[in-house]
Amino acid sequence: MEKTSMMETWITRGKVLLFSGVFAAIANYISSSKTGAPVTPIEAVPGLAMMLFCVVVGCILDDTLRKFKINLPSILYISAISMLLSIPGFSPIAEYFCAELNKMNLMSLCTPILAYAGISIGKDLDEFKKQGLGIMCTAIAAFIGTYVGSALIAQVVLMMTGVI
Repeated sequence: MEKTSMMETWITRGKVLLFSGVFAAIANYISSSKTGAPVTPIEAVPGLAMMLFCVVVGCILDDTLRKFKINLPSILYISAISMLLSIPGFSPIAEYFCAELNKMNLMSLCTPILAYAGISIGKDLDEFKKQGLGIMCTAIAAFIGTYVGSALIAQVVLMMTGVI
């Protein structure tokens, strides 16, 4: 990738990470407030900063390895870095890392991700329409099935854990 293109990529990544962090902090506050133990956006900053650190290092690793024709999903690197940082005895910050990440609610982090997915699908809708009615019906059925299945699983888990 040429230098200006790489710079544009990192500017875009930076914007996405910033917006994701802000939305995740707000969503986490709303979610944690419902449990009676609110985690303010300021209290969430260390955990979010550590997550963003893992993402940035994972993206740098991905960009570097792609130059050597190693094309693996960047989530693999991000997950590996996060796991290494959370291993007690291996990582000197493991206890702090896990304590701060435990303040974050996974479902609240999904909110910006799902919003981006919706926007991504929306911008490619014209191309999607060109593929025909069959693919649209299949996609709609898959979306509905995934939503209903996820809702059912969440309901069962919440009932089993006594949350509802």
